[in-house]
Amino acid sequence: MKTPKGLQDLIDEGVIDQVLRPLKSGKEASVYVVRSGEDIRCAKVYKDMAQRSFQARVQYQEGRKVRGSRQMRAMGKATKFGRKEAEAAWKNAEVDALYQLTAAGVRVPKPYGYFSGVLVMELVTDAEGYSAPRLGEVELSADTAREYHRFLMQQVARMLCVGLIHGDLSEYNVLVGPDGPVIIDLPQAVSASGNNNARTMLRRDVGNISISLSRFAPELLDTHYGEEMWALYELGELHPDSELTGHFEFDETIADVDSVMQSIIDAREEAIIRQQGREAAAQED
Repeated sequence: MKTPKGLQDLIDEGVIDQVLRPLKSGKEASVYVVRSGEDIRCAKVYKDMAQRSFQARVQYQEGRKVRGSRQMRAMGKATKFGRKEAEAAWKNAEVDALYQLTAAGVRVPKPYGYFSGVLVMELVTDAEGYSAPRLGEVELSADTAREYHRFLMQQVARMLCVGLIHGDLSEYNVLVGPDGPVIIDLPQAVSASGNNNARTMLRRDVGNISISLSRFAPELLDTHYGEEMWALYELGELHPDSELTGHFEFDETIADVDSVMQSIIDAREEAIIRQQGREAAAQED
């Protein structure tokens, strides 16, 4: 196939040897299957900010570290330089998160490097070696759904232990490999301690997964892992191997449980709309 724009430099520099085929294309990035020596990997080419449609980017960037006060001021004022810095921070966030989460034992694609705006990483496949399906594309038994749910709750907790929240977790960015779920798409990962929306995003991430897997195990809708994790995190008692139960006692004087569930439902609808946009963009390509 014709080498896509953005990947020729990697071929010239010997980072990859060949572009085999497109894997997926969305409004934030395009992903290609590539060969590097004898290894088959994938390369994620980020699109320019003007081409991307991911909304409310500011709330995700809150709390992220930037190089200095000049960069921070420029990003806040949205100057040309500031937009360039924000773009770089957006792309670097996924790279940094993948390395950090891999080291923490979270099941994400293994990163192999970031070159000229392109992230080269592990290609997640199924048992036959084909590209792994999304969680929302597979049919599961009730027992397997419960197993995947327990595993993903553990992964979310491990992420929180290193101070990160996915921020956009749903059935659309979890792949199912031979060994179970793999979490992908992390450019919007947020700081748990530095972002005022962190608790809401954590609760939404957990709720999205619970809603998705409740198709096969309806009782998962009655669990409250997000609230349990956050309470332990605030107390400094959340650990990578913490035994989570999904039970949480709400203080009805300060918590509106109905609004919590509604925010989860709203988030799921937003995720569906974003996915429809990605699929429409892929068809246009």
